[in-house]
Parts: sequence; structure tokens; C-alpha cells
Amino acid sequence: MPDTMSPSPDTSPRPRASRARAPSRAPAHAPARTRRHGARAVGLALAGGGPLGAIWEIGALCALEEALVGVDFTRMDGYVGISAGGFIASGLANGMTPRQMCTAFIENEGGDDDLIHPSIFVHPAWGEYAGRLKRLPGLVAQSALRFALGQASGVEVVERLGRVLPTGVFSNAPIEAHLRQVFSAPGRTDDFRELPRRLVLVATDLDTGAVAPFGMPGWDDVPISRAVTASAALPGLYPPVRIGDRHYVDGALKKTLHARALLDEEIGLLLCLNPLVPFDATYAPTHSVRLGTDPIPRLVEGGLPLVASQSFRSLIHSRLELGMKGYGLSHPHVDIALFEPDHRDPEMFGANTFSYSARRQLAEHAYQSTRKTLRTRRRALHAMFEPHAIGIDDAVLDDPSRRLVTYAPRLAPAWHDVAPDRLGGALRRLGGVLDELESSLAHA
Repeated sequence: MPDTMSPSPDTSPRPRASRARAPSRAPAHAPARTRRHGARAVGLALAGGGPLGAIWEIGALCALEEALVGVDFTRMDGYVGISAGGFIASGLANGMTPRQMCTAFIENEGGDDDLIHPSIFVHPAWGEYAGRLKRLPGLVAQSALRFALGQASGVEVVERLGRVLPTGVFSNAPIEAHLRQVFSAPGRTDDFRELPRRLVLVATDLDTGAVAPFGMPGWDDVPISRAVTASAALPGLYPPVRIGDRHYVDGALKKTLHARALLDEEIGLLLCLNPLVPFDATYAPTHSVRLGTDPIPRLVEGGLPLVASQSFRSLIHSRLELGMKGYGLSHPHVDIALFEPDHRDPEMFGANTFSYSARRQLAEHAYQSTRKTLRTRRRALHAMFEPHAIGIDDAVLDDPSRRLVTYAPRLAPAWHDVAPDRLGGALRRLGGVLDELESSLAHA
């Protein structure tokens, strides 16, 4: 049964390949799917969340990797990734450890071999702009003629001219090219069929809204790099990715987690990571949320950015909750553990989803908060993990000196984490300063 801080999964039918796509056959040299000896299969599902989601997932995975005995995140029995989670899942399936990803992406000590590099995400989609602009003269002439003849209203003319607007601001070609280079390194592969374990990267068919489970039989002849790019093609930011005669966009448009792709594969334990949760302002004061350096007394005072963020997070999380309930009913024999940020954490809510500048602080924050979650849920998780030959290293988990990155300016602690004795000590020190100031003024 699922063990969650906030439940999550989906209940829609298992996705099938399009009729136009014939099932692919694995090459003769493809390694056999492996499973840990003497243990039930364990899978990993990673949701999306933009750069912030990738940062949080790397920090959380590093904490889990240290504390869980018997888990190797590069040798899971199956992976499923959506959007940002697809980057991480494809890296893990190719043997890149969470610590390696942290060193390269978070601490910026990698090179061209980095799985994620900020520069690949912000190339303008010049080709998309040019292609759309070519259509402008013809559309203007047709629209003007139809309007003059009374065949179209002003609103219809505006809608028709909307066809020249680009489908994405940034190009995803550099993303695919970079990933293709990363997965071409020795010991890695850009071919789903050559992986020793299942990897599923989920996108959404733009024309039908159907799920596209790249990596499943019939969907595994697509390069991993292209599947990751399609899964992360958020409409408005990146153009749809053409694969064959179809166009695909972000997999999160359909579902939040897509865990069923692994649950139907005889998985006994599924570890799920979801980086985006709605902020619960009933437990934490909203003035702890900031836009830049300005505190926000209420979420509505943050204007469109905070209202849109809360609305988006609430929408995707409600689907996650429904999905988790559905998984519990459809797969009662599978243990599911969901890890996600504290809903009362203003730091995760206030962070810019598409910002890289504070990745050290946010990764450290994710690492420490996940360790805290493990300590809080230790007894329940121990009971869940034990049948799967997984233990919890108490010495590692209870070591207060552990850090993720070599340097990370401490984020302001959430209000509920400030201990009374620390607050009392601060007040006593403040009182001492005031006493000294009063004495100095008296003798002035």
C-alpha cells in the first residue's frame, strides 16, 4: 500500500502504441533485463517540475542514496520519468549516480559531459520564428480579403493571424544534441533496447492527447535523447517534438507521475519523487514567501506569478493524489513510497521554477529536508522496506554534520523549524546588546 506524505497516481488505462507504429525488436546484443538477487523488483518514478524539480530531485536522491541500504539508484529494476524527471531517470539508467549529477550540475564542476547544463535550455527558436513569419504575408492578405467581403469577423481575423505565433520561445534542438552527446560516451547508450533495465519516458501526443510511453515495447526505437526532449517540451516554452509523423509535448500534461508504466511490470516496491506541491499557508505565515527581497503578506499580493504557481501546483498535485489512491486499489500488493517537499516550506514555493542561480542552496535544502522526512517516517518506512531487502542506515541518517555541497549559503529556516531554545537565546543576546547600548548612552 502507498506510504505518502501526500498521496498520488492515476487510474487511466495502460497506454498502447499507435497502430502506425510496429513493435520494435531488441537487437541481438541487447543485455538481458537484470534484477537484484533475492529481492522483489524495485522501481523509481520521477515527476517533472522544470529546473527547480531537477534540482530538488537530485538533492533528494542523494539523501536517499546515503540513507537507504540495499538501494543502488543506477541499478533499479525500472525507471519512469516525465519532463525534468526524464533527464534524471535517463541519467540514472545510464549509470550516472545522483552524486555525479550533483557534482556536475549543482556544484558546476563538470564539463561537456554534464547531464544537465543551463546553457542548453535558453537558445531562441530562430527556426520556428522564421517558419512562422514566412506565413504572415499570405495570412494577412487572406484575412483582409475575408474581412472585406464580410466572410470573417474581426475576432476571426485575429484568431487566424494567431497561426503565425511561434509554438515555443526556445529551441529544444540544443537539448537533444547535448543529451545525444552525453549518452554516446563509453558505457552509456542512447538506445532504450540496449539498456539492462526498463526506462520509460512519457510524453503526450499533441493531436490526440494520448500518452506516449517511450521505452515500452513498440515505443523503444526512438533515441533516448529525443524521447527526453519530447517529454520536456512544455508548450509555450518549447515547440512540439516531431517523431515519425506525430508531434509530442510535455508528458505532465496528461498525468503527474505515470507510475502505472512500472506497476504493470511486476514491481514490488516503487519509490516516487514529486518536487512540486502547493503551499499550505494555514501552517506557515505567507510573509515568509518572497518575491525577490520583498515579503508577501498574502499569496494574492504576489500577483499573477504566485497565484499561477499555486494554481498549477494544486492542479498537478490533485491528479497525483487521485493517482495514488488508484494505484492502491489496482495494485494493492505493491508498496509505494512518495517523497516530496513539505507543503509548509516557503523556500520551495518561493523559489523560481526556472531559476538556476540558487541551485546550491536549493539542492542542499532538498537534501536536508529529505533526511528530515526519513527520520520522521523512519518506523513506517523500515516496515515497508524490510520485505524488499532494504534497510535504513541510522548512523548516517542521524549524523548532523552531513552536507550535500561544499558550500551552500543557508536558506532561512521555515518558521516551524525554529526551536524555542534558539529563539530564547537570540532574545537574550538581543537584550544584552540593548543593555550595553543603554549604558553607553547614560555615560555619554
